[in-house]
Amino acid sequence: MIVPRFHLSPLTQRRLAQFQANRRGWWSLWGFLLLFGLSLGAEFIANDRPLLVYHQGALYVPVFKDYAETDFGGIFPSTANYRDPYLIKLINEDGWMFWPPIHFRHDTVNYDLPVPAPAPPSTDNWLGTDDQGRDVLARLIYGFRISVLFGLLLTLTSSIIGVAAGAVQGYFGGRVDLLFQRFLEIWGGLPQLFILIIVSSVVIPGFWTLLLVLMLFSWTSLVGVVRAEFLRARNFDYVRAARALGMSDGRIMFKHVLPNAMVATLTFLPFILSGSIVALTALDFLGLGLPPGSASLGDLLRQGKDNLQAPWLGVSGFVVVALMLSLLVFVGEAVRDAFDPRKNVI
Repeated sequence: MIVPRFHLSPLTQRRLAQFQANRRGWWSLWGFLLLFGLSLGAEFIANDRPLLVYHQGALYVPVFKDYAETDFGGIFPSTANYRDPYLIKLINEDGWMFWPPIHFRHDTVNYDLPVPAPAPPSTDNWLGTDDQGRDVLARLIYGFRISVLFGLLLTLTSSIIGVAAGAVQGYFGGRVDLLFQRFLEIWGGLPQLFILIIVSSVVIPGFWTLLLVLMLFSWTSLVGVVRAEFLRARNFDYVRAARALGMSDGRIMFKHVLPNAMVATLTFLPFILSGSIVALTALDFLGLGLPPGSASLGDLLRQGKDNLQAPWLGVSGFVVVALMLSLLVFVGEAVRDAFDPRKNVI
Protein backbone atom coordinates (compact mmCIF):
# COMPACT_ATOMS: atom_id res chain seq x y z
CA MET A 1 0.00 0.00 0.00
CA ILE A 2 1.40 3.37 -1.03
CA VAL A 3 0.95 6.08 1.57
CA PRO A 4 0.45 9.52 -0.04
CA ARG A 5 2.91 12.18 1.06
CA PHE A 6 2.62 15.89 1.14
CA HIS A 7 5.30 17.53 -0.96
CA LEU A 8 6.52 20.63 0.81
CA SER A 9 8.82 23.18 -0.72
CA PRO A 10 12.39 23.32 0.61
CA LEU A 11 11.64 26.70 2.19
CA THR A 12 8.62 25.32 4.05
CA GLN A 13 10.59 22.29 5.20
CA ARG A 14 13.31 24.58 6.49
CA ARG A 15 10.82 26.70 8.40
CA LEU A 16 9.18 23.65 9.95
CA ALA A 17 12.58 22.33 10.98
CA GLN A 18 13.45 25.67 12.56
CA PHE A 19 10.14 25.73 14.40
CA GLN A 20 10.70 22.22 15.77
CA ALA A 21 14.26 23.12 16.70
CA ASN A 22 12.83 25.54 19.24
CA ARG A 23 11.83 22.78 21.67
CA ARG A 24 10.17 25.15 24.11
CA GLY A 25 7.92 26.61 21.44
CA TRP A 26 7.23 23.20 19.87
CA TRP A 27 6.05 21.61 23.12
CA SER A 28 4.21 24.80 24.09
CA LEU A 29 2.19 24.52 20.88
CA TRP A 30 1.15 20.95 21.69
CA GLY A 31 0.41 21.88 25.29
CA PHE A 32 -1.79 24.80 24.24
CA LEU A 33 -3.61 22.68 21.64
CA LEU A 34 -4.21 19.99 24.27
CA LEU A 35 -5.65 22.44 26.78
CA PHE A 36 -7.77 24.15 24.14
CA GLY A 37 -9.03 20.81 22.82
CA LEU A 38 -10.05 19.75 26.32
CA SER A 39 -11.82 23.07 26.91
CA LEU A 40 -13.81 22.63 23.68
CA GLY A 41 -15.35 19.55 25.28
CA ALA A 42 -16.03 21.32 28.58
CA GLU A 43 -19.60 19.99 28.71
CA PHE A 44 -18.19 16.45 28.83
CA ILE A 45 -15.72 17.30 31.60
CA ALA A 46 -17.68 19.64 33.87
CA ASN A 47 -21.47 19.50 33.84
CA ASP A 48 -24.35 19.36 36.28
CA ARG A 49 -26.02 16.80 34.02
CA PRO A 50 -24.95 13.18 33.57
CA LEU A 51 -23.59 12.15 30.22
CA LEU A 52 -25.80 9.07 30.07
CA VAL A 53 -28.86 7.93 32.02
CA TYR A 54 -30.26 4.40 31.84
CA HIS A 55 -33.75 4.09 33.30
CA GLN A 56 -36.35 1.34 32.84
CA GLY A 57 -34.65 -0.06 29.77
CA ALA A 58 -34.34 3.31 27.99
CA LEU A 59 -31.14 5.29 27.41
CA TYR A 60 -31.13 9.07 27.82
CA VAL A 61 -28.49 11.65 26.88
CA PRO A 62 -29.13 14.68 29.14
CA VAL A 63 -25.97 16.45 28.00
CA PHE A 64 -27.57 16.92 24.55
CA LYS A 65 -31.30 17.01 25.32
CA ASP A 66 -33.59 18.31 28.03
CA TYR A 67 -35.79 15.77 29.78
CA ALA A 68 -38.67 16.35 32.17
CA GLU A 69 -38.71 14.97 35.67
CA THR A 70 -41.79 12.93 34.73
CA ASP A 71 -39.69 10.94 32.24
CA PHE A 72 -37.97 9.32 35.21
CA GLY A 73 -41.06 8.80 37.36
CA GLY A 74 -41.12 12.22 39.01
CA ILE A 75 -44.04 14.51 39.72
CA PHE A 76 -43.22 17.83 38.06
CA PRO A 77 -43.15 18.29 34.26
CA SER A 78 -40.29 20.80 34.54
CA THR A 79 -36.73 20.12 33.38
CA ALA A 80 -35.09 17.43 35.46
CA ASN A 81 -32.60 18.49 38.14
CA TYR A 82 -30.16 15.61 38.24
CA ARG A 83 -28.59 16.84 41.47
CA ASP A 84 -31.90 16.53 43.31
CA PRO A 85 -31.66 13.62 45.82
CA TYR A 86 -35.27 12.66 45.05
CA LEU A 87 -34.59 12.31 41.32
CA ILE A 88 -31.29 10.53 41.96
CA LYS A 89 -33.15 7.97 44.05
CA LEU A 90 -35.78 7.45 41.35
CA ILE A 91 -33.20 6.84 38.64
CA ASN A 92 -30.97 4.58 40.71
CA GLU A 93 -33.92 2.38 41.68
CA ASP A 94 -34.21 1.11 38.13
CA GLY A 95 -31.14 2.33 36.28
CA TRP A 96 -27.90 4.24 36.58
CA MET A 97 -26.24 7.56 35.71
CA PHE A 98 -22.81 8.15 34.17
CA TRP A 99 -21.44 11.51 35.28
CA PRO A 100 -18.55 13.62 33.95
CA PRO A 101 -15.49 13.96 36.23
CA ILE A 102 -16.74 17.33 37.58
CA HIS A 103 -20.40 17.47 38.58
CA PHE A 104 -20.76 21.22 38.07
CA ARG A 105 -21.14 23.66 35.22
CA HIS A 106 -19.61 27.12 35.36
CA ASP A 107 -22.92 28.53 36.63
CA THR A 108 -23.97 25.69 38.95
CA VAL A 109 -24.33 26.75 42.57
CA ASN A 110 -23.41 24.16 45.18
CA TYR A 111 -26.09 24.50 47.86
CA ASP A 112 -24.60 21.71 49.98
CA LEU A 113 -21.45 23.55 51.10
CA PRO A 114 -20.41 22.77 54.68
CA VAL A 115 -19.12 26.33 55.13
CA PRO A 116 -20.20 29.71 53.71
CA ALA A 117 -18.97 30.57 50.23
CA PRO A 118 -16.26 30.94 49.11
CA ALA A 119 -15.56 27.39 50.29
CA PRO A 120 -12.03 25.94 50.31
CA PRO A 121 -11.01 22.99 48.09
CA SER A 122 -12.66 19.70 48.94
CA THR A 123 -13.44 16.33 47.41
CA ASP A 124 -16.65 17.81 45.98
CA ASN A 125 -15.09 21.05 44.68
CA TRP A 126 -11.47 20.28 43.82
CA LEU A 127 -10.37 23.93 43.66
CA GLY A 128 -13.02 25.28 46.00
CA THR A 129 -15.89 27.62 45.13
CA ASP A 130 -16.19 31.33 44.46
CA ASP A 131 -18.17 33.77 46.57
CA GLN A 132 -21.41 32.61 44.94
CA GLY A 133 -20.86 28.91 45.55
CA ARG A 134 -19.84 28.05 41.96
CA ASP A 135 -17.12 25.51 41.28
CA VAL A 136 -13.78 27.20 40.52
CA LEU A 137 -12.37 24.40 38.35
CA ALA A 138 -15.48 24.34 36.15
CA ARG A 139 -15.31 28.12 35.73
CA LEU A 140 -11.63 27.87 34.80
CA ILE A 141 -12.35 25.29 32.08
CA TYR A 142 -15.25 27.23 30.57
CA GLY A 143 -13.42 30.54 31.01
CA PHE A 144 -10.35 29.20 29.20
CA ARG A 145 -12.53 28.24 26.23
CA ILE A 146 -14.28 31.61 26.04
CA SER A 147 -11.00 33.50 26.35
CA VAL A 148 -9.27 31.56 23.59
CA LEU A 149 -12.25 31.64 21.23
CA PHE A 150 -12.64 35.37 21.81
CA GLY A 151 -8.93 35.92 21.21
CA LEU A 152 -8.93 33.83 18.03
CA LEU A 153 -11.92 35.65 16.56
CA LEU A 154 -10.53 39.05 17.48
CA THR A 155 -7.11 38.17 16.07
CA LEU A 156 -8.59 36.83 12.83
CA THR A 157 -10.94 39.73 12.14
CA SER A 158 -8.52 42.47 13.17
CA SER A 159 -5.70 40.86 11.15
CA ILE A 160 -7.80 40.74 7.99
CA ILE A 161 -8.73 44.41 8.32
CA GLY A 162 -5.21 45.45 9.32
CA VAL A 163 -3.54 43.55 6.48
CA ALA A 164 -5.97 44.97 3.93
CA ALA A 165 -5.50 48.53 5.21
CA GLY A 166 -1.71 48.24 5.34
CA ALA A 167 -1.62 46.74 1.85
CA VAL A 168 -3.62 49.58 0.32
CA GLN A 169 -1.63 52.20 2.20
CA GLY A 170 1.77 50.78 1.29
CA TYR A 171 1.07 49.79 -2.30
CA PHE A 172 -0.42 53.05 -3.51
CA GLY A 173 1.59 55.39 -1.27
CA GLY A 174 1.43 59.11 -1.94
CA ARG A 175 -1.69 60.89 -0.77
CA VAL A 176 -3.37 57.62 0.18
CA ASP A 177 -0.50 56.81 2.51
CA LEU A 178 -0.39 60.33 3.91
CA LEU A 179 -4.13 60.55 4.61
CA PHE A 180 -4.21 57.08 6.09
CA GLN A 181 -1.32 57.88 8.42
CA ARG A 182 -3.11 60.98 9.73
CA PHE A 183 -6.27 58.93 10.23
CA LEU A 184 -4.34 56.28 12.19
CA GLU A 185 -2.83 58.94 14.42
CA ILE A 186 -6.28 60.31 15.25
CA TRP A 187 -7.85 56.87 15.63
CA GLY A 188 -5.07 55.62 17.87
CA GLY A 189 -5.50 58.60 20.17
CA LEU A 190 -9.13 57.82 20.99
CA PRO A 191 -9.68 56.69 24.61
CA GLN A 192 -10.57 53.05 24.20
CA LEU A 193 -11.50 52.49 27.86
CA PHE A 194 -13.87 55.47 27.93
CA ILE A 195 -15.58 54.26 24.77
CA LEU A 196 -16.09 50.85 26.38
CA ILE A 197 -17.58 52.51 29.46
CA ILE A 198 -19.99 54.47 27.25
CA VAL A 199 -20.95 51.36 25.29
CA SER A 200 -21.51 49.34 28.48
CA SER A 201 -23.79 52.10 29.83
CA VAL A 202 -25.90 52.12 26.64
CA VAL A 203 -26.12 48.39 25.85
CA ILE A 204 -25.49 45.27 27.89
CA PRO A 205 -21.94 44.20 27.04
CA GLY A 206 -21.75 40.74 25.57
CA PHE A 207 -19.39 38.51 23.61
CA TRP A 208 -20.14 40.01 20.21
CA THR A 209 -20.42 43.58 21.49
CA LEU A 210 -16.97 43.40 23.07
CA LEU A 211 -15.58 41.73 19.96
CA LEU A 212 -16.88 44.55 17.76
CA VAL A 213 -15.64 47.35 20.02
CA LEU A 214 -12.18 45.85 20.51
CA MET A 215 -11.91 45.08 16.80
CA LEU A 216 -12.39 48.79 16.04
CA PHE A 217 -9.07 49.51 17.76
CA SER A 218 -7.02 46.30 17.49
CA TRP A 219 -6.87 46.21 13.68
CA THR A 220 -4.20 48.94 13.67
CA SER A 221 -1.57 46.62 15.20
CA LEU A 222 -0.60 45.07 11.84
CA VAL A 223 -0.97 48.09 9.60
CA GLY A 224 2.56 49.38 10.14
CA VAL A 225 4.20 46.00 9.45
CA VAL A 226 2.23 45.29 6.28
CA ARG A 227 2.61 48.89 5.07
CA ALA A 228 6.39 48.69 5.37
CA GLU A 229 6.52 45.43 3.41
CA PHE A 230 4.34 46.83 0.62
CA LEU A 231 6.33 50.07 0.47
CA ARG A 232 9.50 48.01 0.09
CA ALA A 233 8.13 45.61 -2.53
CA ARG A 234 6.09 48.01 -4.67
CA ASN A 235 9.16 49.05 -6.71
CA PHE A 236 10.67 45.58 -7.14
CA ASP A 237 11.33 44.44 -10.68
CA TYR A 238 8.75 41.63 -10.65
CA VAL A 239 6.05 44.07 -9.52
CA ARG A 240 6.98 46.53 -12.27
CA ALA A 241 7.00 43.70 -14.80
CA ALA A 242 3.56 42.52 -13.72
CA ARG A 243 2.22 46.06 -13.94
CA ALA A 244 3.75 46.48 -17.39
CA LEU A 245 2.06 43.28 -18.58
CA GLY A 246 -1.30 44.77 -17.68
CA MET A 247 -2.00 42.90 -14.46
CA SER A 248 -4.48 44.66 -12.21
CA ASP A 249 -3.35 46.26 -8.96
CA GLY A 250 -5.56 43.99 -6.88
CA ARG A 251 -4.05 40.86 -8.41
CA ILE A 252 -0.51 42.16 -7.99
CA MET A 253 -1.15 42.97 -4.34
CA PHE A 254 -2.83 39.64 -3.56
CA LYS A 255 -0.69 37.28 -5.64
CA HIS A 256 2.79 38.79 -5.66
CA VAL A 257 3.27 41.21 -2.78
CA LEU A 258 1.01 39.82 -0.04
CA PRO A 259 2.86 36.47 0.35
CA ASN A 260 6.04 38.38 1.23
CA ALA A 261 4.17 40.59 3.69
CA MET A 262 2.54 37.58 5.37
CA VAL A 263 5.92 36.39 6.63
CA ALA A 264 6.16 39.33 9.00
CA THR A 265 2.44 39.14 9.78
CA LEU A 266 2.49 35.51 10.89
CA THR A 267 5.24 36.18 13.40
CA PHE A 268 3.01 38.72 15.12
CA LEU A 269 -0.15 36.61 15.32
CA PRO A 270 0.64 34.67 18.55
CA PHE A 271 1.48 37.92 20.32
CA ILE A 272 -1.71 39.59 19.01
CA LEU A 273 -3.68 36.57 20.26
CA SER A 274 -2.17 36.86 23.72
CA GLY A 275 -2.92 40.61 23.73
CA SER A 276 -6.56 39.92 22.79
CA ILE A 277 -6.93 37.47 25.67
CA VAL A 278 -5.38 39.97 28.08
CA ALA A 279 -7.81 42.66 26.86
CA LEU A 280 -10.86 40.49 27.59
CA THR A 281 -9.45 39.42 30.98
CA ALA A 282 -8.75 43.03 31.95
CA LEU A 283 -12.24 44.18 30.94
CA ASP A 284 -13.82 41.36 32.95
CA PHE A 285 -11.63 42.26 35.91
CA LEU A 286 -12.88 45.86 35.74
CA GLY A 287 -16.50 44.75 35.37
CA LEU A 288 -16.80 46.02 31.78
CA GLY A 289 -16.56 42.66 30.05
CA LEU A 290 -18.90 39.71 29.68
CA PRO A 291 -22.34 39.77 31.35
CA PRO A 292 -22.54 38.75 35.04
CA GLY A 293 -22.57 35.00 35.50
CA SER A 294 -20.45 34.26 32.44
CA ALA A 295 -17.43 32.01 32.77
CA SER A 296 -14.65 34.56 32.94
CA LEU A 297 -11.04 34.41 34.06
CA GLY A 298 -11.04 38.13 34.76
CA ASP A 299 -14.09 37.81 36.99
CA LEU A 300 -12.33 35.07 38.96
CA LEU A 301 -9.30 37.32 39.45
CA ARG A 302 -11.58 40.12 40.62
CA GLN A 303 -13.17 37.77 43.14
CA GLY A 304 -9.70 36.83 44.35
CA LYS A 305 -8.98 40.52 44.94
CA ASP A 306 -12.25 40.99 46.80
CA ASN A 307 -11.84 37.83 48.90
CA LEU A 308 -8.28 37.81 50.17
CA GLN A 309 -9.29 35.23 52.79
CA ALA A 310 -9.84 32.76 49.91
CA PRO A 311 -6.43 32.54 48.20
CA TRP A 312 -7.51 29.66 45.97
CA LEU A 313 -9.51 32.12 43.84
CA GLY A 314 -6.68 34.46 42.91
CA VAL A 315 -4.06 31.72 42.71
CA SER A 316 -6.17 29.52 40.40
CA GLY A 317 -6.99 32.39 38.05
CA PHE A 318 -3.43 33.65 37.99
CA VAL A 319 -1.96 30.22 37.23
CA VAL A 320 -4.33 29.61 34.31
CA VAL A 321 -3.85 33.07 32.77
CA ALA A 322 -0.07 32.97 33.26
CA LEU A 323 0.16 29.46 31.79
CA MET A 324 -1.98 30.40 28.78
CA LEU A 325 -0.02 33.55 27.98
CA SER A 326 3.35 31.86 28.54
CA LEU A 327 2.49 29.09 26.09
CA LEU A 328 1.40 31.63 23.47
CA VAL A 329 4.56 33.71 23.93
CA PHE A 330 6.75 30.63 23.58
CA VAL A 331 4.88 29.63 20.41
CA GLY A 332 5.34 33.16 19.09
CA GLU A 333 9.08 32.97 19.67
CA ALA A 334 9.23 29.66 17.78
CA VAL A 335 7.26 31.13 14.87
CA ARG A 336 9.61 34.11 14.80
CA ASP A 337 12.61 31.79 14.64
CA ALA A 338 10.97 29.75 11.87
CA PHE A 339 10.63 32.78 9.60
CA ASP A 340 14.02 34.28 10.49
CA PRO A 341 16.36 33.65 7.51
CA ARG A 342 19.38 34.18 9.77
CA LYS A 343 18.47 31.20 11.92
CA ASN A 344 20.07 27.87 11.10
CA VAL A 345 18.84 24.49 12.27
CA ILE A 346 21.43 22.98 14.59
